[in-house]
Amino acid sequence: MRILLLLPLCISLFAQAPSSKEALSMQRPLSAVISPDGKYVAYVLSRTNWEDNANESDLYLANITSGISLKLTASRKSASAPTWSPDSNRIAFLSNRAGKQQIYLIPVAGGESFQLTDQETGVNSFEWTDPANLYFLANDADSAALKERKKTYGELSIVEEEYTMAHLWRLKVTDTPKQKAERLSEGDFHVASFAVAPDAKSLALVTKKNPDLSTLGANLEILDPATKVRRTLAGTRNNFAGLNWSPDSKEIAYTTPGEVENSFYANSHIEVRAVAGGPARNVSPGVDEQPQIVDWTSRGILFLIRNKTASAVFISNPQAASVQELRIESGWAINSVSLSKDLQRAAFIGAATNQNLEVYTTPMGTWAPAALTTLKTQWSSFKPAKREVISWKSKDGAVIEGILMTPPDFDRSKKYPLLVIIHGGPTGIDMPQVTPDSYYPAEQFVAKGALVLRPNYRGSAGYGAKFRALNVSNLGVGDAWDVLAGIDDLAAQGFVDPQRVGSMGWSQGGYISAFLATAHSDRFKALSVGAGISNWVTYYVNTDIHPFTRQYLKATPWEDMEIYRKTSPMTYIKQAKTPVLIQHGDNDKRVPPPNAFELFQGLKDNKVPTRLVLYKGFGHGINKPKEAMHVIDENLRWFSRYIFAE
Repeated sequence: MRILLLLPLCISLFAQAPSSKEALSMQRPLSAVISPDGKYVAYVLSRTNWEDNANESDLYLANITSGISLKLTASRKSASAPTWSPDSNRIAFLSNRAGKQQIYLIPVAGGESFQLTDQETGVNSFEWTDPANLYFLANDADSAALKERKKTYGELSIVEEEYTMAHLWRLKVTDTPKQKAERLSEGDFHVASFAVAPDAKSLALVTKKNPDLSTLGANLEILDPATKVRRTLAGTRNNFAGLNWSPDSKEIAYTTPGEVENSFYANSHIEVRAVAGGPARNVSPGVDEQPQIVDWTSRGILFLIRNKTASAVFISNPQAASVQELRIESGWAINSVSLSKDLQRAAFIGAATNQNLEVYTTPMGTWAPAALTTLKTQWSSFKPAKREVISWKSKDGAVIEGILMTPPDFDRSKKYPLLVIIHGGPTGIDMPQVTPDSYYPAEQFVAKGALVLRPNYRGSAGYGAKFRALNVSNLGVGDAWDVLAGIDDLAAQGFVDPQRVGSMGWSQGGYISAFLATAHSDRFKALSVGAGISNWVTYYVNTDIHPFTRQYLKATPWEDMEIYRKTSPMTYIKQAKTPVLIQHGDNDKRVPPPNAFELFQGLKDNKVPTRLVLYKGFGHGINKPKEAMHVIDENLRWFSRYIFAE
């Protein structure tokens, strides 16, 4: 019987919903880039390689006029990051088909791709603005001294003293494969990102002391590629991101939270600086969210923000520092936006409410999206749950939104089990688009006769800076208020059975479920904690992002142990009663596995049914299909037992 429980669940059980394997096999759009001449869109679709147990991706080319798409790559490994040549005749992309990730080049008119770079450590990212040259970031190779140490002493690392830095390289674009690249930056610093000026005479760099995520602070530098001389334009205690040059190559735009102390949950804004020097100008005044720059065009700086569970598009006039919202249809969520050179057409990935993501193109100036992909056909054999945006008031009066998933034949006069799936972040967000299941089998839960609630609890993106800060010094506590209030609101409407409620989540969602498992255990029949925090002290001393804890809890443990005690699930472990499934990668640096072991042992000592599954060799995400299928199926088995009494 125990052996049978470990087998993937039969797909015929739920004709209404895709099985875990079917869901993980569904293709997803990953990026879309329109050609400068506006005739084509290069896009990337995911592909699940079950034979090699790998998630891979392929490059496609769509003709906008005909709507016909061609598959450009069919290797056993991935293609990603398509980038057009300025003349629209070629596409450069990244691929790991030969081992390390390198830049490949393929002609649009037809022909085979070939490997352009032969970088020892591979290529991290690249840009093709200058017609004659590609610029890319690559990690430094081991020094001769480090290679000798490894020979003598084996593998070791000295914490916070040794780092692998990334630096900038330039490569002439020819038809010669595997060329040697020219190094443009050198030194004991890390290049986090870069952008090439339209005139190709300067590059903007974001540099840091090291790539450690716990190291805050960055410089904005200007590099002359002819002389390799760098000069610092600005510095910040936080970060610069989204570098974008003005069309005349005289100014730089970027996003930054500025000099605030709490950059993990503060708003960012768009600043502009003259390359010649001078003060920064905020050109996104009044925007209460995290802007994402699309492009600096002759008409202004186009940018996106999250607007609750949808997207909003704006254009900023950088001279007047004024912002105008552009119209898109209500309820749409979009990303990966790119513009043709003449600004007449855009490409993007997006979906409306209760629709799945597709690659689209639309004329600029009017909202008329035309799909270039037909990924919706993957759902033709199934009846996906209906998504609805709902809202309720939390304990302290905060208005919380969430996504309620219901079966196609939902009857409000009946009582349904309720399963809560909590997103990570905490600045993640759930939206009402149809997406294949990952980690948690939401569609299968609904097919089995349950409702699914996905709350955008306090701290979620899309609701402004004040909302994102509502869980500061209140992690877990306020988050639990939001989840419990949502459950109570649905139960009060009469269609939820309060005796059959479960909760689950990954990362921050796993932490909230762990908090519910201890501080509010009597409200649930079963819970699942994925890569979740159980003790903030344990987390703080082990994680790779120490500033996160200091900013949200406003202290180190040694300064205020009480706030760490108040917000830690382990503080309430003796109150735990509800069965808890724990899942964790055994090489997780973000939420290290001691958190899982601490919760597991505490539950065992208090005679609470629990199960700990460690995924060998995985970090914070379970990113191989076979193990990802086990994550989903294990959750389905766990809640089928305790919620559906199977």
